[in-house]
Amino acid sequence: MTPVRVLCIGGSTRPNSSSEKAIRVVAAAVEAAGATTELIVSRDLILPIYDTETVERTPQALRFLEAVRAADALIVASPGYHGAMSGMIKNALDYLEDTNHDARVYLDGMPVGCIAVAHGWQATVSTLHSIRTVVHALRGWPSPLGGTVNASGPVFSPGGACIEDGARFQLETIATQVVEFAARHRGALAIAGVQ
Repeated sequence: MTPVRVLCIGGSTRPNSSSEKAIRVVAAAVEAAGATTELIVSRDLILPIYDTETVERTPQALRFLEAVRAADALIVASPGYHGAMSGMIKNALDYLEDTNHDARVYLDGMPVGCIAVAHGWQATVSTLHSIRTVVHALRGWPSPLGGTVNASGPVFSPGGACIEDGARFQLETIATQVVEFAARHRGALAIAGVQ
């Protein structure tokens, strides 16, 4: 069986943001768990506002959609903007409407790791809730542990390593849960003859 494929998206319009560092830490943990990753982060997620009135898509939007279609699992790390996920991340997830006629509609049955990074616990919790709400609406299965990374203190080294034990535990646990669940789900689909 081929390795589980995990698409990791996150960050902000500012390259090397705390949420981008978080998704990179998760991606490394995903690979350590034996899966393969594709990263789409930071400015590569700046897509035109999702438009239901046209089928024209930019190369970046097409790359994102193909990456989702090829993935067995998704991990999303969003900064907290005014108590919710950023517009950039929400807009990228809105593009999944283009999959509404695919064999796998939206994120149906897909494990999704949800991570919120913000300056303060209140913002991390409300942001995590907004990510989980959208994942549920897209028929995805959020990982049992949702990540809340409070970036008001030192969490990441300048090189991007996670230096705060609680945050590192959350990020690595989410990676493990997503990979394990995706592998089990793929196995169950194979047994059922669906894949």
